[in-house]
Amino acid sequence: MFDFTFHPVRFTLLLLNLQVCEVYVTTFVERLLNACETNRSLLCVGLDPDPARMPIGDVVAFNSAIVNATSDLVCAYKPNVAFYEARGSEGIAELERTIAHIRDVAPSVMVLVDGKRGDIGSTNAAYAKALFETWGADAATINGYAGGADLGPFLAYEGKAVFVWCRSSNAGAAELQDLPVQSDGATMPFYQALARRAVEWGPNGSVGLVVGATYPKELAEVRAIAPDAPILLPGVGAQEGSLRASVEAGVDRAGRNLLVSSSRGVLYVSSDPVRYADAARNAAERLRDSINAVLEDGGHSWS
Repeated sequence: MFDFTFHPVRFTLLLLNLQVCEVYVTTFVERLLNACETNRSLLCVGLDPDPARMPIGDVVAFNSAIVNATSDLVCAYKPNVAFYEARGSEGIAELERTIAHIRDVAPSVMVLVDGKRGDIGSTNAAYAKALFETWGADAATINGYAGGADLGPFLAYEGKAVFVWCRSSNAGAAELQDLPVQSDGATMPFYQALARRAVEWGPNGSVGLVVGATYPKELAEVRAIAPDAPILLPGVGAQEGSLRASVEAGVDRAGRNLLVSSSRGVLYVSSDPVRYADAARNAAERLRDSINAVLEDGGHSWS
């Protein structure tokens, strides 16, 4: 039999428990893990609208259809700022409307704005405000070349994260990123020295790393240096990164903390103006399932 008697002590404890639940998922890594567990996915879909390839002319309608079709398959969306800036003020408005739509349709999914921002302190303060306040991103890609001391404006935002461009997926990455440098009394490639520094820059997973899927050996080296850091993995799909080798090398000890990013491989699988979103969903689902198969083989299936 139910007891409907008002008990002040029980009511107070209930409120306290609700408050604890509300604030529990506070760090970026905790919120990312929540998004991953909710959709059983490490997939991040890049929202890079290219008018030359889009099957319809409306950027926001295109993005919205992709989000509507894939919101239960992903842990994050990654709009690349360049594709919006190229359209001037209209493009920036489209970026803002795209992020607003993601928040409406998939509020637990992370939004990672990809812009490779980075400068000295005062400029970084403006970059951080644009990314985390104006656009409301959960995370952003940055360039760490100025050093960790000037990343303070980004790291001041509680619950947010930055992903430092470490070992990129392009063919010319080795020209500078593999240059030998002296760090901590040893000689190593520059990207490894950068990964070592990044581990020290941000607490609680607030600093992650960008490593391309086209270089699984280097990815494994970075993961060994940064065992607990979130890693953004571009280059899957259109750049033909090795999916299995990269997922195995990139996940942490629990099989998580990796965002496997695909843009063109999801967005532009169909030029049909009616069916493109369904085709994108099918491509995203295949990719998510392929990632999950690798996780299961490694003993990291979803709970």
